[in-house]
Amino acid sequence: MLKVGGWLKGHTPIHTKSLNALDELAHIQDAMSAVTHIMDDDVETAEELLSKGNSPFHQLGVGVCTFIRATLGFEQEVMREAANALSQAENSAYEQQRRAHKDPNAYQSPIYPPGTEYAVCQAESQLMSAVVGVLNESLTEAIKSFYKLRKAYLTLENVMENEKKFLKERSMSSLQSSGSASSSKPGSMRSSTGGSTLKSSGQPVAAGVCAAGSTANLQQSYGDEKPTPKNAVVGSKNVTNDTDSDDGFDFVDAEEVHKGDEIPVEYKGHLNVAVGEGAYVDLDNAQRTLNINSSSAPDLPSAKNNPSDSIPDAIEDFEQLTLTGRDDPEADISTFSDHPVDLFILSASNFCFGMLLLLLSFIPPSFATLLKIVGFKGDRERGMRMLWQATKFHDIHGAMAGVVLMGYLNGFTNFCDILPTTGEGSYPKEKCTALLVAMRKKYPKSHLWLLEEARMLGSEKELEKAVKFIEDAGESPLKQLEALSWFERSLNEMYMHDYEKTASAFEKCITLNNWSHGLYHYICGASYVELYRRNMKSNPSEAEKYAAKAEDIFKTKVIQNTGKKKFMARQLPFDVFVIRKIQKWEARAKEWDCDLVDAVGVSPIEEMIYFWNGYKRMRDDHLQVSLQNLAWSESAANPHWEKEGLDERSILVLLRAATLRNMDRTTEAKDLLKKDILPVDRSLFKGPLKDNWTAPCARYEMGANVWREADVDGHPENRPHMLDECRDWLDEVTKWDGFDLDARIGMKITTGRETLRKFGVQC
Repeated sequence: MLKVGGWLKGHTPIHTKSLNALDELAHIQDAMSAVTHIMDDDVETAEELLSKGNSPFHQLGVGVCTFIRATLGFEQEVMREAANALSQAENSAYEQQRRAHKDPNAYQSPIYPPGTEYAVCQAESQLMSAVVGVLNESLTEAIKSFYKLRKAYLTLENVMENEKKFLKERSMSSLQSSGSASSSKPGSMRSSTGGSTLKSSGQPVAAGVCAAGSTANLQQSYGDEKPTPKNAVVGSKNVTNDTDSDDGFDFVDAEEVHKGDEIPVEYKGHLNVAVGEGAYVDLDNAQRTLNINSSSAPDLPSAKNNPSDSIPDAIEDFEQLTLTGRDDPEADISTFSDHPVDLFILSASNFCFGMLLLLLSFIPPSFATLLKIVGFKGDRERGMRMLWQATKFHDIHGAMAGVVLMGYLNGFTNFCDILPTTGEGSYPKEKCTALLVAMRKKYPKSHLWLLEEARMLGSEKELEKAVKFIEDAGESPLKQLEALSWFERSLNEMYMHDYEKTASAFEKCITLNNWSHGLYHYICGASYVELYRRNMKSNPSEAEKYAAKAEDIFKTKVIQNTGKKKFMARQLPFDVFVIRKIQKWEARAKEWDCDLVDAVGVSPIEEMIYFWNGYKRMRDDHLQVSLQNLAWSESAANPHWEKEGLDERSILVLLRAATLRNMDRTTEAKDLLKKDILPVDRSLFKGPLKDNWTAPCARYEMGANVWREADVDGHPENRPHMLDECRDWLDEVTKWDGFDLDARIGMKITTGRETLRKFGVQC
């Protein structure tokens, strides 16, 4: 296996001259062919091929490889490797951009200033580096990351300003010429000059490995040693720096392109993206027939199901996901230019800006101060629109945009409650299905899309099918992806209340990554607590075995594996939570003179289900089991219920109300909360070892119940007074002092408030 970390540390390639237009296309083609292996779970081959080139496109490709490893596994060593690779890619792109601006042989776009493709590479490096930095254990690195987000944002904004200017000038020119030249695309490089069109012959267009970034003069704020040009462009403003005065540049209007000047006549044909030895993807043909039958389905590794079998109602044609211009639904991006470099910039900037806007849109209120560093807020609606546009490009950016979309729609939206059930902002099942089928055809060896298909099944409350689908898919050669698949499987086993398999699956997760071992062990112990309670009367000897397992895990394995990992210089929230819970149980066991397993309060596995919002994925039969688990605490089988205090009784009420809400029994849920939690003085929930999260979460639950009632027919706008009430409940939680796992609830509140704003509510 190629040790890419060693290669990266060996030297930093310095380009002694800028790339001419033909060389640039060759580098894009080579890097694109290599990086495509990532989407077939073959990161090692991608890294090996990319290491043979040293252009900014190759270096960013290496950065993409390590970024994917880092974000799939959250392992600190891999994140450091990714940060190093992305830093080198950023510096390389900066150097090439600076030289391209002054080189008359560089590609001259009719839309963008010279070197914009490298500015885009630079910004994509900054964006991915920022994501890695936020996941880092260091607060300093996290703060640097928000500055990087600002730099990437300003660059991408500048790219789009050039597009708007181009469209405006073209529109004025068209009016003046009375449409005499309307049949030709301005600036398009036809086949005689080596261009390619978006849908030319079913072959993918070359739209590079990289994306966004012009330079902002913010480096000195956090000690970045990368040189900054004298007049680095920040959005539409220039930031002056007295150093490096000879090499300064501005983004300037590009000269009108002249046919044949930039690309030599010798260069012919399309830049095809290889997906295997001697094979190319014909995505247009793949997208024509989405209802795959067993005879035409791609050869998926150990997968017995096809997308159309497990997820019905695919859009008849993937092309219905129209590729439109930025924020103008009437503007077709393919009319901008059909030159591969321009298309590369378009795909990369759509992906990067879309992801940036989406990421920032669900930062919880507790992190709002960090947004002041960035200087702008996210925009989920616009970000999603741009990501959908990016999926229409047949390159790595299209695939990564699909990954982000599916991860958000099948992961994050399942975590939130206050979302529209119909119309804009609701879960776009048909579009997701169409995208999934197209990606499955394009990347038949990838387990990534198999995982997303399993998540879609989970979102449809088909938990058993989701688990079976992951099991049938077999093992992924990418360790981080295999770990992610097992984690998804573990959660679904927990939601299905199969506690033997839940414990076994989380034990498997422990062997695949080193991120949250304390939490994994805790869930294993909580599973054995439920098995102990189930067998107390029917099989006492078996119950004792489960009790011993639970106590051993809580007393040794959980404590030994918590507190070691940090997020932004703080202990992981779940680590803090589980340590406090065990300390609480130990204190109760001593006070009550009983075993630790008997001092455990309301079902800890149901607590975990609540914090992962598993109730949303559960059918009524699963939810009924949750109600039974909760009822055990008040039953005759529990000799300690009369000793329980306010906080433990409130946990029971809160979890029961959440379960009832997901069964559409909102009136019962609200009555419970109003009777047993809302009237209580909030100060009574505070204190050492107490569960302080139930009071604020009860307010959130009230808001979620009111929203569900308002959206009962898909028209919440018809009940404005209920929307106002929902907002008021969310506002109460926003103003609450810190509490256990408040960031998780905070993300739900951020999403909820954005939903309410769509319906005219002032939040």
